[in-house]
Amino acid sequence: MNKQIVIEAPLSTELVRELRAGDSVLINGVVYTARDAAHKRLDELIKKGQPLPIDIRGQIIYYVGPCPAKPGYAVGSAGPTTSGRMDPYTPQLLKMGLKAMIGKGLRSAEVIEAMKEFGAVYFGAVGGAGALIAKSIKKVEVVAYEDLGAEAIYRFYVENFPAVVVIDSYGSNLYESEPPKYAAC
Repeated sequence: MNKQIVIEAPLSTELVRELRAGDSVLINGVVYTARDAAHKRLDELIKKGQPLPIDIRGQIIYYVGPCPAKPGYAVGSAGPTTSGRMDPYTPQLLKMGLKAMIGKGLRSAEVIEAMKEFGAVYFGAVGGAGALIAKSIKKVEVVAYEDLGAEAIYRFYVENFPAVVVIDSYGSNLYESEPPKYAAC
């Protein structure tokens, strides 16, 4: 039976291994953002043997390009972007200790295998609900690649950020298990 779990970031391998596909989570703590351009730069640093601008161990990366904040808010609309574009870079980040990603859409077989090997999960956030999601983001600061604008790496401080475990650390995948249930209706 799936449940709702309140979790604190950064994440431990033990916590990640307890999460199951279908679990609803409310995330509290630090979540980093990174999209295509930032991932490319991280990959270049890794290939050169240089340190990353953030300690990736235990962290969550949210695939988002946040909109500018309106007065009184930490951030504007902050809905997920398609995760597959980060797939070429993700296995290496998982090997380095990344524990979770938040986005939307399918992940490659290579990413899922790396999630299983290194103990990580993929959370789904609801596309089109960026304004609602933004309410859980309490503080925002740029930590790297400010020149990328919305695609810079941001540190979000979140409270009760809603997500669903779409793929767990054992490879259970809602994108595979759920469609047949609805096709039978």
